[in-house]
Amino acid sequence: MSDPHGRFDAPRPAGERLFNAPVTVVLIAVSMPVLYFFQERLPDGGAGMAFAPADLAEGRWATLFTVMLLHGGWTHAIMNAIAALAFGAPVARLFGDRIGPTVFLLFYVACGALAALGYGLIHWGSTQPMVGASGAVFGLIGAATRLMGAQGRVLPLFDRRVLSASLAWMAVNVVVGLIGYAPGVQGAQIAWEAHAVGFIVGLLAIGPLARLFGKGPIRRESGPV
Repeated sequence: MSDPHGRFDAPRPAGERLFNAPVTVVLIAVSMPVLYFFQERLPDGGAGMAFAPADLAEGRWATLFTVMLLHGGWTHAIMNAIAALAFGAPVARLFGDRIGPTVFLLFYVACGALAALGYGLIHWGSTQPMVGASGAVFGLIGAATRLMGAQGRVLPLFDRRVLSASLAWMAVNVVVGLIGYAPGVQGAQIAWEAHAVGFIVGLLAIGPLARLFGKGPIRRESGPV
């Protein structure tokens, strides 16, 4: 149910949440495998739109955004699509139905671009390309982490549930990133740093955005929100 301002007052049943995801989230999720289908048919496989840290020094800033249109394989595209649908839905609902879709889309793109920027600054000057919307998806995961059990509102940043879930996500992220350095899988490195930056951006940005466009954070007597 929503009030006249398009904001949701109560959590929806699990079945409804699963099968009634906001249209913007569904479109983003569906676009990932669709875009990868066309990417495979490009003469360069999309290499011209990939992001490399060296792009920052050379002024190719557009790749901070185009990198989100690419993926490294069907598994990569499908996993990101599933994660975007699962974690993007509660975030999109937080912003409501009026300007919410636009806010959500801008939030998603900002998380992805800042994730790529962070990766580029960490690996300054590298010419190794990176592809994927994983940084943007991890931004959604970070934002959704502050919505756990909060009935459509944002938990304080230092809530124990937020801290424990964030540590768990980052631990998994680092372990997955280290897989690329295991014997026999060289060349399959995962840009875990971009994931981490995207997660942090989403985790921090959802509070101010909720105040502006959705239900504000739950206030506690101590600790910032």
